[in-house]
Amino acid sequence: MTKKLTAAVAAVLTGAIVVTGCSSDADVASKNLSKDADQFKIHRRVVFFNGISDKYLLSIEGKCSIKDENHQLEVTCKTGDDEYKKHFLGLSGNVSYFVEQLEAAEASRYHYKVTFKPEVIIPDINHP
Repeated sequence: MTKKLTAAVAAVLTGAIVVTGCSSDADVASKNLSKDADQFKIHRRVVFFNGISDKYLLSIEGKCSIKDENHQLEVTCKTGDDEYKKHFLGLSGNVSYFVEQLEAAEASRYHYKVTFKPEVIIPDINHP
């Protein structure tokens, strides 16, 4: 059992090294920027528009994370130290969106980022 586990871990690490070695600088920087946006470190503007009429329908601006799934965009924005707002927007054949990063941000092209969230790993025993 231990030999199988060791072999599996070695295979995963080897795969990760191979994949890391094949990534371009742009891919690494892009992934790091996306991780920073998901940690609410990137100031963005999300604009929804009607592709037929060319009219803007809605604009959301702030430190926002986005998730695009099943013809629905989820936009979660940090509005305070522990305050967030979440918006759900339906997408269709004529309604689309674009996301603009409003400020430059540092993103190393040489290093991947791993973000540990202690509050997820260690439960808050004082909070009901």
